[in-house]
Amino acid sequence: MILKAKVKGRVYKFKDVKEVLAKANEEKSGDILAGIAATSEEERIAAKYVLANLTLEDLRNNPVVPYEEDEVTRVIQDQVNEHVYNKIKSWTVGQLKEFILDHKTTSADIEYISQGLTSEMVAAVAKISSNLDLIYGAAKIRRVGRCNTTLGLPGTLSARLQPNHPTDSVEGIMAATMEGVSLGIGDAVIGINPCIDEVESVSRLYWALYEFIEKWKIPAQHAVLAHVTTQMKCIRQGAPVGVVFQSLGGTQKANEAFGINVEMLDEAHELIRKYSTAKGPNFYVL
Repeated sequence: MILKAKVKGRVYKFKDVKEVLAKANEEKSGDILAGIAATSEEERIAAKYVLANLTLEDLRNNPVVPYEEDEVTRVIQDQVNEHVYNKIKSWTVGQLKEFILDHKTTSADIEYISQGLTSEMVAAVAKISSNLDLIYGAAKIRRVGRCNTTLGLPGTLSARLQPNHPTDSVEGIMAATMEGVSLGIGDAVIGINPCIDEVESVSRLYWALYEFIEKWKIPAQHAVLAHVTTQMKCIRQGAPVGVVFQSLGGTQKANEAFGINVEMLDEAHELIRKYSTAKGPNFYVL
């Protein structure tokens, strides 16, 4: 691997692939606070150049967090389709980007090669792409989800209704919900971010949304974004849970910081499959 590039007469050297990925990123306050951002536009350009010329095999062999140390890395690496990967592993990141943007490349083509990609490869393409590149490339990708509504079809736009309330007042939440639905919002999901992460309170919110949706025959699914373990307890106690919703971090340590692991998510997935109130196929949002 070549981990250096010359920009405006100065040679920029990077110690490893992880540093290249970090410094190729557009300027972000979080990266600056973490001390991993490029120190100048020239260094950022050099990192993008180096990254564009790394092969997909280079990225597979150098994950940001080692396979032995991180369950998220293991899940991603173990799910790679080796047959597809072997076809494209010699491509550079730049070649992968050009393949995605090529007018001849279809959604089916992207779907096929995606089976051979890891997160680092996908992130690398994003880091060397302009906003227009990202918009054009994303427009080719189809991710259709079905529950009480169908999301992700071409030419459609779905929105989440988020009727939060500072004290989780059912009356306040339902007032906001009715207003939002009257404006056509909520077909993606009616999802509350609760202030109180307790089973009794969260169950009360599930029931309020469920009864509203059922009474008015609203084509929507509902969620209360308490901790996944709280949502699981609500399911076991008979609350009408529509969608289990849990945000994930990109590493095992990040997930452990808010009490999440792969086994817990597998268990939650099985619960939602058995007890979801959704009328369509199970819809598990992460």
